Amino acid sequence: MSADRTRDRDRTREDRSGDDRSREDRSRDERPRDERSRDERSRDDGAKEERSRGLRGLPPSSAVPKIIGTATSVIGLLDVVSAVFPAFRTGRMHHMAAVFPGTVSSLAAATSVVTGILLLMLAHGLKRGKQRAWWAAVALLPVGAATQLIYRHSLFGVLVSFGLMALLIKHRAQFTALSDPRTRWRAAVNFVALSAFAFGLGLVITSAHPAMESGNPGFLARCRHVLYGLFGFEGPVHYTSDRVGDVVGYSLGGLGLLIACSTVYLVLRPARPVAELSAEDEDRLRALLARHGARDSLGHFALRRDKSVVFSPSGKAAVCYRVVSGVALASGDPIGDVEAWPGAIDEFMALARAHAWLPAVVGCSETGGEVWTRETALDALELGDEAIVDTAAFTLQGRAMRNVRQMVKRIERAGYVCRVRRVRELSEAEKQRVRLAADAWRGTDTERGFSMALGRFGEDADGDCVVVTAHKEREEGAAHPELGDLRAVLHFVPWGADGMSLELMRRDRAADPGLNELLIVAALQQAPGLGVRRVSLNFAMFRSALARGERIGAGPVLRGWRGLLVFLSRWFQIESLYKFNAKFQPEWVPRFLVFPNSRDLPRIGFAIMQAEGFVTLSLPLPAALQRFLPSRAGRLGRPRPCGYATGAAAAAGTGAGTGAGSGTETGAGTGARASDPRKETAVV
Repeated sequence: MSADRTRDRDRTREDRSGDDRSREDRSRDERPRDERSRDERSRDDGAKEERSRGLRGLPPSSAVPKIIGTATSVIGLLDVVSAVFPAFRTGRMHHMAAVFPGTVSSLAAATSVVTGILLLMLAHGLKRGKQRAWWAAVALLPVGAATQLIYRHSLFGVLVSFGLMALLIKHRAQFTALSDPRTRWRAAVNFVALSAFAFGLGLVITSAHPAMESGNPGFLARCRHVLYGLFGFEGPVHYTSDRVGDVVGYSLGGLGLLIACSTVYLVLRPARPVAELSAEDEDRLRALLARHGARDSLGHFALRRDKSVVFSPSGKAAVCYRVVSGVALASGDPIGDVEAWPGAIDEFMALARAHAWLPAVVGCSETGGEVWTRETALDALELGDEAIVDTAAFTLQGRAMRNVRQMVKRIERAGYVCRVRRVRELSEAEKQRVRLAADAWRGTDTERGFSMALGRFGEDADGDCVVVTAHKEREEGAAHPELGDLRAVLHFVPWGADGMSLELMRRDRAADPGLNELLIVAALQQAPGLGVRRVSLNFAMFRSALARGERIGAGPVLRGWRGLLVFLSRWFQIESLYKFNAKFQPEWVPRFLVFPNSRDLPRIGFAIMQAEGFVTLSLPLPAALQRFLPSRAGRLGRPRPCGYATGAAAAAGTGAGTGAGSGTETGAGTGARASDPRKETAVV
């Protein structure tokens, strides 16, 4: 018994020793992994912190350019105000007035006005860290200081100007950003904007000395005086003081000279064309899409011709973007191999830093958002949901589809016939009719669309696109007889080899309600015959907020947010797009907005609205002048996509505008592509 107990104790010790050795072995095996994980996490955190510091292309003191830009605005405004209003001409150095002749003092006042305006114009570039703005500011500040001394006799103004110049020189390493792409049409914008500003400022200068005016000149006389003064001539307003008359005359002449010189400089300056998608870039993107296009339903929209592209060093991935109001706006996920995405993202971020652009991504997937936030230290916000329908599971049967089923049957009884074809199957005449229809039924002056729009139709390279058309004979005397029996059209772009994504939806306003539903149902029912098993329909902004806010038990915050969205739906198709998409029982796939900082959201949102075509910044011109100018796309150097109407216009001899992408009357943020079922106005 004693021996047995001894053997049992020995076996127990051996087992425990074996367990200890096993635990030690596991510890040795696991420790390197843990250490590697900690090391990798440390490196990732360090890299993320480094990328965060480099996000705007500046070291941790990146607020310096913004502070200097703001200070430049203040000094420029001070130069203008001190020269215009006599009350600011004070100081402890009045005896210097006797040193300089009156003409010199008057010229100094005019120079102060011009210098102040130039500093105000340079302030925005300084805030963005532009190198050329730095050089110009360093050259102008001593001039402004001299005018402060000669005319205003202010030692404080001199010290402030030289103090700012010292700051600029000290932090010159932070002003390395390259200039933005440009065209010579900026000269026209500069001429109109600066002329309007100069005319308004000229009225202020002319009216700033009422006690020294001869007589009582009226408003029209002052306007004529400003116009004459801008061209260097004496106007009808006279002053009792020659010094005041010289100051007003020289100031107006200086403004006119500034307008002329800046316009001539912009006209003669070598243009740096806005980057566009070249034929070589498009071929490389198509090759990437052929291998990896099934990953993202928005991938084919990267082939828009008004986008630029940067590739990863390996060439296996690319980021497509457009620069809008200083925002480098990418859309969708990067194109290509996921393993190569970080390289393309790094190239994009380096380009944004070099030009001081604000990087942002609209409409990326959850996977794309994770890669962007991991590689760049950007933040992500859920923007909405994309409606995706499985064509194999789609059916009109069941209570949930009752409304759509009844509407489709009613439209079919009305005599409408649908055809679903690949674009390559259309004749050239049919393509021209579709282009004309897309332009005629647009409903807005400009085309809309960026992140979910291709911007062209019927090109040979896009033969795999799918077009769905509705046909019915027109009544006698109906509008657009050149369109024949064409009453509505859908345009889908490829989504890999077995999917398609809705790009365009237009219909005749005189057609019966429910025609859009008929087209979508026809596309979904015939998609399997085309080898398509999944269809991306429309994008619904803030869908989850609308859905949660209408559920029972929703809190006051959710209900209030939903109420605001419903209110905004009067102008933007937010709720109506969600309701329209929900009819087809889709799977909702979230899309995200990636951005640097929450304080940048207003600027990024405005850039998105510009890119999508909801906001257009252009100067109104008389129709008589517009006939002699190139299209707006050419004037701005950033063409709104041109494909729907240009070919048709050439064939039909009409002045149909350029087509591009998605959207008609109203839309919901990024790439709204459906119609408001209540208003029955087709949008994309």
